[in-house]
Amino acid sequence: MTRSAPVPESKLPALGTTIFTTMSALAQQVGAINLSQGFPDFSGPDYLQQRLAHHVEHGANQYAPMSGIPVLREAISKKIARCYGCQVDKETDITVTAGATEALFASITALIRPGDEVICFEPSYDSYAPAVQLAGGIMTHIPLTPPDFAPDWSSFSAAISEKTRLVIINTPHNPTASVWQKEDFDALWAAIAERPLFVLSDEVYEHICFSQQGHYSLLQHPSLRERGIVVSSFGKTYHMTGWKVGYCVAPPHLSLEIRKIHQYLTFSVHTPTQLALADMLNHAPEHDENLPGFYQQRRDFFINALQPSRFTLLPCQGTYFLLLDYSAISTMNDVDFCLYLTKEVGVAAIPLSVFCKEAFPHRLIRVCFAKEEATLQAAAEKLCQL
Repeated sequence: MTRSAPVPESKLPALGTTIFTTMSALAQQVGAINLSQGFPDFSGPDYLQQRLAHHVEHGANQYAPMSGIPVLREAISKKIARCYGCQVDKETDITVTAGATEALFASITALIRPGDEVICFEPSYDSYAPAVQLAGGIMTHIPLTPPDFAPDWSSFSAAISEKTRLVIINTPHNPTASVWQKEDFDALWAAIAERPLFVLSDEVYEHICFSQQGHYSLLQHPSLRERGIVVSSFGKTYHMTGWKVGYCVAPPHLSLEIRKIHQYLTFSVHTPTQLALADMLNHAPEHDENLPGFYQQRRDFFINALQPSRFTLLPCQGTYFLLLDYSAISTMNDVDFCLYLTKEVGVAAIPLSVFCKEAFPHRLIRVCFAKEEATLQAAAEKLCQL
């Protein structure tokens, strides 16, 4: 007699496959232009690729130090000083991670205990909530409203309780393409200054910012920096999302706890890639300075190509995403509309409601313009037919 295999009780029972995986797979299945998942259809710098091959060929193929290769952490500290005018200690403040998602998970796991509350602005990136849930925390969502998606600081202050331990912010913001300014960080500090709260600042699109004021980092705010963690991504900066290398910057007392989690998640990150990234940072520091113009040209090209369409285009101040309001085209909900777009029109997009826990009444979809102009032109022609 055969006994049935045990089935584990799910720790994330409400979750299935992410929308990004689903839409990318569907796009490939039906041959649609994939503007859903956020990755470029062009490659990164030749020099960076050459340095990766160089380090593989010359034997840099064993474990790296747990916190990251020293030469890379030093290059990151120099970049932070150049970009944000602040000094961070390469030994105690910087931890190289297997992508920004690992940095987010390790940070949340290190800080959150069962019953702790975490405040997040919604729509929000989909990896935050599962990490909080796995740590036993409780998410509180503060809605952001189109078209500007500006934080409501009175609602934020009202949401803080004695159990609140962490605030998660994201600028430039995925999926809304909005950007925080210094005034927002000042308002955040005013709300939490007298409370024992930490701040996790997701800044993976730090160099893809089009606002006149530029990107303002939590690292530039001395008070918040003392209790904050900043997460960044080389994949976004160098068009190499599949390399999955990121890092987090935090004061020593927070880095210590993050590293305790990191060492048992991945221990260390791919050695030759770290060395190649260090070479790139030292060889071409101007790359990140040129990135806003590089992506703004693609943004403006796509916006211009969509002008004849019936979509309403929302402001895009950062990231490589653009929001389209389809209210004039269909009354379908955004999930059904994205399925229709992919299957019938031949363009894959992401429904904005999947970034929200609460009901999202707006008819908005997110498209990625980190594509070659030919790709964007072909997609726009299809979308303009609606």
